[in-house]
Amino acid sequence: MSTLFSPFRLGTRVLKNRIVVSPMCQYSAEDGCATDWHMIHLGNLALSGAGLLFVEATAVSPEGRISASDLGLWSDDNEAALRRVVDAIRRYAPPVALGIQLAHAGRKASTDVPWAGGHFITPERGGWQTLAPSALAYTPGDAAPRALDAAGLERVRGQFVAAAQRAERLGFDVIELHAAHGYLLHEFLSPLANVRDDGYGGSLENRMRFPLEVFDAVRAALHADVPLGVRISATDWVEGGWDVAQSLAFAEALRRRGCAFIDVSSGGLSPAQQIPIAPGYQLPFAAQIRAETGMPTLAVGLITEPHQAENIVAGGDADLVALARGMLYDPRWPWHAAAELGACADAPKQYWAAPPHGLGTLFKRDKDAE
Repeated sequence: MSTLFSPFRLGTRVLKNRIVVSPMCQYSAEDGCATDWHMIHLGNLALSGAGLLFVEATAVSPEGRISASDLGLWSDDNEAALRRVVDAIRRYAPPVALGIQLAHAGRKASTDVPWAGGHFITPERGGWQTLAPSALAYTPGDAAPRALDAAGLERVRGQFVAAAQRAERLGFDVIELHAAHGYLLHEFLSPLANVRDDGYGGSLENRMRFPLEVFDAVRAALHADVPLGVRISATDWVEGGWDVAQSLAFAEALRRRGCAFIDVSSGGLSPAQQIPIAPGYQLPFAAQIRAETGMPTLAVGLITEPHQAENIVAGGDADLVALARGMLYDPRWPWHAAAELGACADAPKQYWAAPPHGLGTLFKRDKDAE
């Protein structure tokens, strides 16, 4: 019996298996609205056999976008465009749970799309004024962000709440707040980006204050049965920055507030980071947070092989494994993993003829659909 293909309860939601498709920015939206690309891209991944599919980092405001082509959920038009995609997935891929990651890019906003270089764009060239806890640019030479004042903090909290309420109306099963990869909530956490001298800077307690306020506000605005989790960077990989010990304190504070899970990544806050890339290089962080807080964790980062993923969840290092680039490279990774592990995968009835000779029992079959 494969643990990877066993069900898992995430808050009030039961996932069909432990495989998660990570949020992956597509830089293909128009004024924050999902396009036909999202229908194709997410529709494809919804048929992968994964237990949970996350929609990409979705900006809570126009200025919270990484690029002008980012997906957003700040307007009625955004909501209507995304509903079209969600409804199609619900109709044709009912076994998959749907999650959305709500984000604000902070000082890493106002950039070109990656295939155009990904460079910072000034307001004079079509970009916009970025926001951050402190007026410190991400890269030397970039225009400094504007430090958020009390009114700005209140506005951003409200934007996260409004986007979460839209996500709930759309029927998302799981909501995740993005506090990783050097974006706004992570910037408040890290002393490398937050040098404020008020109640939101300085001590660890103060630096955690705004991300926790955002979590509290969103949690209070949602129905109790909607699982709300947080993605973190467990370390900045820079001396004197955010680290595992602080991540444990943050995770414990979130646990006390009813956080449903921690999605454990790392890095992204500073160009000075030194990351020792290797298969499963972030797994020890997820394992430590799970062991010390008891919270469900998602492990991410160069998890590519079925037996590697199986060992992670079977050994108790994490509850779920999330794939990003690996899923783009092989959108049927869960099928192939099930075949290798002797398990069954979910597939739509239109694909039931797909398994090669000798794998006739690969797919779970709904008798009512035959």
